[in-house]
Amino acid sequence: MATNSPNPLPFSEPPYLRGLPSPYYTQSHRDFQKRCRAFIYENLHANALDYERAQFVPEHVFQTFGEHNMILPNLPAPLPVQWLKRLGIHDILGVKVEEWDYLHNGIYTDEMSRSGLSGPSSSLTAGMAFGIPPIIKFGSPELQERFLPELLTCKKRSCIAITEPDAGSDVANITTTAEKSPDGKEYIINGTKKWITNGIWADYTTMAVRTGPPGSGAKGLSLLVVPLKNYPGVTMRPIKVCGSETSGTTYIELDDVRVPVSNLIGAEGAGMKYVMTNFNHERLTIAVGVVRQARVALSTAFEYVLQREAFSQPLIAQPVVRHRLAKAGAELETLSAWVEQFLFQMKHLSKADADRELGGLTALAKAKAAMVLNECSQCAMLLFGGNGMTRTGRGELIERIYRDVPGARIPGGSEDVLLDLSVRQLVKNYQAGLKQLQREAKI
Repeated sequence: MATNSPNPLPFSEPPYLRGLPSPYYTQSHRDFQKRCRAFIYENLHANALDYERAQFVPEHVFQTFGEHNMILPNLPAPLPVQWLKRLGIHDILGVKVEEWDYLHNGIYTDEMSRSGLSGPSSSLTAGMAFGIPPIIKFGSPELQERFLPELLTCKKRSCIAITEPDAGSDVANITTTAEKSPDGKEYIINGTKKWITNGIWADYTTMAVRTGPPGSGAKGLSLLVVPLKNYPGVTMRPIKVCGSETSGTTYIELDDVRVPVSNLIGAEGAGMKYVMTNFNHERLTIAVGVVRQARVALSTAFEYVLQREAFSQPLIAQPVVRHRLAKAGAELETLSAWVEQFLFQMKHLSKADADRELGGLTALAKAKAAMVLNECSQCAMLLFGGNGMTRTGRGELIERIYRDVPGARIPGGSEDVLLDLSVRQLVKNYQAGLKQLQREAKI
């Protein structure tokens, strides 16, 4: 059953949930965490493993979360307060929408990942987290009026469709085309989208398309709102992937799909810019969830070696076992502290300052989080031995977390791409800072 008492297992909780002092969390955050944990346990985690086994999260789960405004926390902070209040939404489990900040986001994401499984939570969250923000930030008033009331109240579901069979982290290489009809009233879309989380049950998608000529690169990309379910020319099928078996990963084919030109988000040709503005939020969200998965894996392994006996003594008596736990635990706690720092900084920085100062570092944090999950899940797998390789029984959770690791290392920007991006961004910031110092020296 769910409880708010501190878990005594080492590495199972961040310091503030173990009663230790923290400069980040107010009473509002702590109160929300308790309510959030209880709600999510009752409505998701109590059955999360069963859902993952069945490879399906029932529709009523999304509906329950939506009715209690518990899909909205996936939006980046601050929330679209005017829209929410207009729709009669004034709080999220007691936190006023105008007081919501990135630390609330972090608490929610952490609690959504507490089962240790990425699939059940991502089946509910990805559409709101990544598909709807571009409409809020860049959509015309008319576009917002048509789509936001149903999307924000969770009467309709969304996703984001960027990746393609030949364009993953290389977003500028997208080949799905959107050409205007002869009368200029519609875009006609042709192409394919692949690895689209939540796509199979989404009513709409925010889709990256090429409106510019071939070879126009990033400057030729635009974002469109494209209907999916039962829409003429749209064909969807689920994709089986390693881990995250309930997340609704989808392959989408588009054959002369017609949408009104008014479905364009913002300006034509600005799609790459719009996609980039949500990357900090996306990557930080992934990192927070991955930290919790790593905690589940490592603390579960810790509990196991305290109980499991070999050679007439508990496994914890073996120095090599303690060494493995210590090595993985140091990586985990270091990353956890770094991610909390990001949440605090995102709370206090303007959007422009956060994009500039944290863009590269957030990419690095997401990449590092996946490495830490790999370390912690591998440590757990090895300590569980044969049980950790078994899809049933005591080691089932460890085996499933281990299969989730590629889902942390590849989506949201693959690991190697993000490592390179982070350093290039740091170099860019260094050069800008150096120029500023030189200008000041001449004054």
